[in-house]
Amino acid sequence: MIPRAERLIVALDVPTPKEARALAEKLGDAVRFYKIGLELFTSDGTFDLLGWLSARGNKVFADLKLYDIPETVRRAVANLRGSGASFLTVHGHRSVMEAAAREKGAMKILAVTVLTSFDQRDLEEMGSSRTVEQLVLARAQGAADSGCDGVISSGHEAKALKKEFGNRLLVVTPGIRPVEDRKDDQKRTVDVAQAFANGADYIVVGRPVRDAADPRAAALAIQKTIEKVFRE
Repeated sequence: MIPRAERLIVALDVPTPKEARALAEKLGDAVRFYKIGLELFTSDGTFDLLGWLSARGNKVFADLKLYDIPETVRRAVANLRGSGASFLTVHGHRSVMEAAAREKGAMKILAVTVLTSFDQRDLEEMGSSRTVEQLVLARAQGAADSGCDGVISSGHEAKALKKEFGNRLLVVTPGIRPVEDRKDDQKRTVDVAQAFANGADYIVVGRPVRDAADPRAAALAIQKTIEKVFRE
């Protein structure tokens, strides 16, 4: 069972560890799980930040979307394995997923299926003849076969993923937006209730919390919606 309060993952999409700590302190016990993405991870002091978050009882999702030759990926995952991160993302290429899964230890490996900033037109420009859902399901099958623990997917494909894989793969859904707010670079978005109704296990929320007038209140509002969905 996933603790209900951990189903919300807040993205620390800020430039520096100092700003990330300030946001985490502002959010307090409203959030238990944080994502560190590429911007923050390339800032000086990020491993100290990761240790600080772990020490205060938070879980950390290292969203690095690793994509390189398998040996490089394997070594990178081995380095991150002892960092305190609970989740790590890699791209959904089979050799990359297999290399990551071999070194994961207790860390869960999540395969990126199709970025939520992509739509059908983007896939066609890349030369793909598959629909978004077809490509997501194909990469999810590769993730399951490779020993990964879950996938990153839009809420639009979560229902098909759960129908196909059940609890075999975790579904982590980014691109969460309020119904009335769909004006940024995310194309395949859903709101909190839709994401979980479609089968998401976790949601990742960035800008709607970070940019809120009161980030803690925004996070608590999301947690209240989650409590209505999961009444355990």
